[in-house]
Amino acid sequence: MRVGLTGGVASGKSTVSAILSDLGAVVVDADAIAREVVEPGTPGLAAVVGEFGPDVLAEDGRIDRAALGALVFADPSRRAVLEAIVHPLVRARAAELEAAAPAGALVVHDIPLLVETGQQASFDAVVVVDVPEDLQVERAVRERGWSDAEARSRVAAQAARADRLAAATYVVDNSGTLEDLRRRVAEVFEELVRAETTS
Repeated sequence: MRVGLTGGVASGKSTVSAILSDLGAVVVDADAIAREVVEPGTPGLAAVVGEFGPDVLAEDGRIDRAALGALVFADPSRRAVLEAIVHPLVRARAAELEAAAPAGALVVHDIPLLVETGQQASFDAVVVVDVPEDLQVERAVRERGWSDAEARSRVAAQAARADRLAAATYVVDNSGTLEDLRRRVAEVFEELVRAETTS
């Protein structure tokens, strides 16, 4: 079964992804792949530097994510250019990882921009990690060191909460404790496994 996992910035999606992995799911992490496909020496990095210039590189030759982020989050057209380079590379690599999963595995694709990129229809189920927008901002400021304005601009750059919820087969509310979250994720995992065995 192919499952899409998504959630807004600072919603706790990475924590949910880790819990699903602990429960036995094969997790394909789009963020990790997005870093992998632009490592030094890759065609992805060459394409990004060709488009955005050498100023987006750190001293070690890797992408300076803060510098690149400052460029693309301030200008939606530049963000679209970056996504046109990176997203096809990420999808190709994700397909390779999925193909390598054991037969019958529950494969969870952890994709921050699943709704924004219109991929929800390509999955058997979509799990959305949901928190109120103010809590997203509060967590992003506390945990990532962003300013309030930066956190709000990152939230605004993503799909509206209502649009994400509309795409959900399962909603995981992460406004409570970690224990609450673990319990809800385990419930969803059991339902997905049950759906897989009865399909």
